[in-house]
Amino acid sequence: MGRGFLGLLGNDQAVGHAFHITTDEVLTWNQIYTAIAEAVGVEPKLVHIASEAIVRASPEHHGSLFGDKTWSVVFDNTKIKAWVPGFRCEIPFREGIRRTIAQFDADESRRRVDDAVNRDLDHILQFCGYEGV
Repeated sequence: MGRGFLGLLGNDQAVGHAFHITTDEVLTWNQIYTAIAEAVGVEPKLVHIASEAIVRASPEHHGSLFGDKTWSVVFDNTKIKAWVPGFRCEIPFREGIRRTIAQFDADESRRRVDDAVNRDLDHILQFCGYEGV
């Protein structure tokens, strides 16, 4: 994605334009979370809960949840490819997340568990009837 951004730098014609600079890879949320689980070496326990139910359990998620986190989306990279010929993402998500996890694993100071997030997720699961997941 950096290549797309770098291809726009210094191009005065690009000022004021909006670009999607992302991969053409199309992934469902299940595929994303499965790839993350594989990268950390665990079997995922995928639970599907409607966005509305999550917000009922934890109203503070309303603003960040509704939108592209509720529905799977595909971004159109036609414009960035027209402005930066040859642009393409070379690292698929599965490899990128594996490298990211390796960076966290390489340094103990990067590995922090947010207990508040865990409590919130446990509350949502319990509220929605998924105890013990």
